[in-house]
Formats: sequence, structure tokens, C-alpha cells
Amino acid sequence: MARKDELLTVAEVIAELRVARATFYRWRQLGKAPRSIKYPNGDVFIRRSELERWLSSHEEAAA
Repeated sequence: MARKDELLTVAEVIAELRVARATFYRWRQLGKAPRSIKYPNGDVFIRRSELERWLSSHEEAAA
């Protein structure tokens, strides 16, 4: 079982979301992507808990 707050790479997140890397970075630029952590070397990580929270916030209500 994965730790709740494991750090995911951008590659792992876009694979899970099934979106292009450019789409993910456009969402980041627009402030619509999951909150991320940017290391001083430029690497970007997303906490598993933040990705799950972000996905929940985008769920549509039942019709």
C-alpha cells in the first residue's frame, strides 16, 4: 500500500491522469493543476494526497 503523502513525479501524474505533459504544464500555468512542490533544481512533485484531493474537487455530481 502506498503512503498517503508519497511524492509523485510529473511523469507519474500525467500517466495516471492520461494527459499530455504540455496539458499538465498549461494547467499549472493557469493555476488549475494540483498543488505541487518545486525543488530548487527545478524538479516538480505532487503529493498523492493533493492529487486525490484535486481529483475529488473535479468530480461531477450525479445527473
